[in-house]
Amino acid sequence: MHRSYMSHNRPIERRAFTLIELLVVIAIIAILMSILMPALNRAREQGRRAACLSNVKQLVLAWTMYADENDDKIVNGATGFSGVDNGGWATHTNELAWIDGYNPDDIELAKQDIHRGALWPYIKSEKVFRCPTGKRGEAFTYSIMFSMNAVRHNEVKGIPGLHVKRRSEIRPNPATRIVFIDEGVMSSDAYAVHYTQEVWFDSPPVRHGDGTNVSFADGHAEYWKWKGTDTIKHGRDDNAEERTSAGKVPESDAGYQDLYRVQKGCWGKLGYTPSN
Repeated sequence: MHRSYMSHNRPIERRAFTLIELLVVIAIIAILMSILMPALNRAREQGRRAACLSNVKQLVLAWTMYADENDDKIVNGATGFSGVDNGGWATHTNELAWIDGYNPDDIELAKQDIHRGALWPYIKSEKVFRCPTGKRGEAFTYSIMFSMNAVRHNEVKGIPGLHVKRRSEIRPNPATRIVFIDEGVMSSDAYAVHYTQEVWFDSPPVRHGDGTNVSFADGHAEYWKWKGTDTIKHGRDDNAEERTSAGKVPESDAGYQDLYRVQKGCWGKLGYTPSN
């Protein structure tokens, strides 16, 4: 009985983890994190892309409502250049999408520019004017296309249906003509592409997984993923704030297709015979 009692009440020995066991656990956790983090980042980015797509759709619906209430006129897309004398096309009374004081260093002043713009009565949400992954500290990061009531340039003068001031002038099909593009930075100008030249003007916005969100004159929105690796490299390398990409030539068949797609989305057609 004595032996049994002693055996039954003998203190239990506790064994701690060894250093190797701890290292193994840490390694397993690191492996799991390396597997899960990319998936979590992709899910987060997909959420941001969906929010951005919703923004450009809301903007084009506001653009449509403005035209409905203003004799089919559309808002001005080159707010920083609205005073340029351009054969009567610089008359933009009450048409500015946002009143462009272009205040990249003062977000509160930039927000005031949005509030005073022609689209604000139809949206009244500052968040809609900015992509969730847009440049930090900037209030509006979307651009209107060059063809949509911006400053009319010589390439398209006298050609009906290209550079338009009224929604009814848009040809051939509003469902193919881009109005808003997710550029990711605040700009005082419209997003520019050539009509008669087979080169880039503004750089392709590389946003949301090597593509960008766009919305069209019929009210729908799409995500476009660039097909050319040269298009993506060009967009990443370019100084997006200054947009110094004028004259950049595509370097692959896929890169040319990206350029044609944007030019057709802006103007409705190409003003030259494509080489690819």
